[in-house]
Formats: sequence, structure tokens, C-alpha cells
Amino acid sequence: MTDIRQLIAAERHELATLLKELTTEQWDAPSLCEGWRTREVVAHLTMPYRYSTSRFLLELAKSGGKFNPMSDRLARRDAAELSPTELADCLAANVDHPWKPPGGGFEGALSHDVIHGLDITVALGINRRVPLDRMRIVVSGLSPKHLKYFGVDLTGIQLKATDLDWTYGTGTPLEAPAQDLLLKVCGRQHAPTG
Repeated sequence: MTDIRQLIAAERHELATLLKELTTEQWDAPSLCEGWRTREVVAHLTMPYRYSTSRFLLELAKSGGKFNPMSDRLARRDAAELSPTELADCLAANVDHPWKPPGGGFEGALSHDVIHGLDITVALGINRRVPLDRMRIVVSGLSPKHLKYFGVDLTGIQLKATDLDWTYGTGTPLEAPAQDLLLKVCGRQHAPTG
């Protein structure tokens, strides 16, 4: 687990450093997460560090036990209440935080950070390539449950990374860098269409 924890810390550190250099306009710009600006994405990313388990459960109960509505509500509220500096500093202060999504392990934590980092950088036109050692872990963990969660149908399509030895599915090849294919799996609008 030491190696993946180091990769998570590196991803968070690089993203926090990038965030500290953004302008106010970039913090208010739309991300690839539908309806969220950069600041909502970062508020969401830092939620595990700012909410205790008991507070998280209370907020979840307020949303009828539904995670996505709770996550959206908290991201919008926290993005309005916390400054960009506070949000970036929170991420920087928690690069070594041991948070893992339920059932996702440290691979899920890395995926969460990588995907939301891409939601920000790709939308802003920042030419950042996620290091391939991190991307390999993220795409290797993809499964049909992820496609179902994001509402993506890849029937008859085989994803084939051009920068990694990685494929997913069967059918007509869709070739692109792994991070672009990851965005396709996540249902992001920027994703390659073939």
C-alpha cells in the first residue's frame, strides 16, 4: 500500500500546487462535472478531510440517504462559504490523508483525485497529463459498475489507450490517450467520440 499512497499524495500535491496558481475567473469557470465550477469540484474533493464521519452521516440523513444529492448540496454550500485559498490549502494540507471511498480502497481514492483533477484541468484547457503510473492504476480498476454509475454504454466499442498497454471491452476500437478514455467512461462531455 505504500506505493499507491505515495501516488495519491503526489497527485494531490500537484493538483493543490496547480490550484494555488488559478485566477478568480478560473475558479469560477465551469468544470467537466455538470453544473459545477472549479470551486465546487475542489469543495467536493476536500469534503472527506473537512467532515467527520458523524457529520457526514448527519448530512447524508438530511438528503434522505442519497449520496449524490448530498454531495451536490455540500459542494455548492462549501464553495460559497470557503475561499479558493482555503480550498487549495485544505487539499495541500491533506496530501497524506488516509481517506478511501467506501468499497473503493486506495485505488478508489486515486481514481477520485485523478478524475476530478481532469474535470478541472481539461475544462480550463490546462495541458496537464496525469503520470502514466497513476493512470494505469485508475484505468485498470474500471468495471461494468463504473459504466452503469456514469450511465455510459460502450456496447460494441473497445477502448484502446495509445499511451498505455490497456484495452477495455470488445468491438470497434476507440483509440486515444488513457486519460481521454477515462473521461469517456465517466460520461464527461469532452470525451472522444471515435
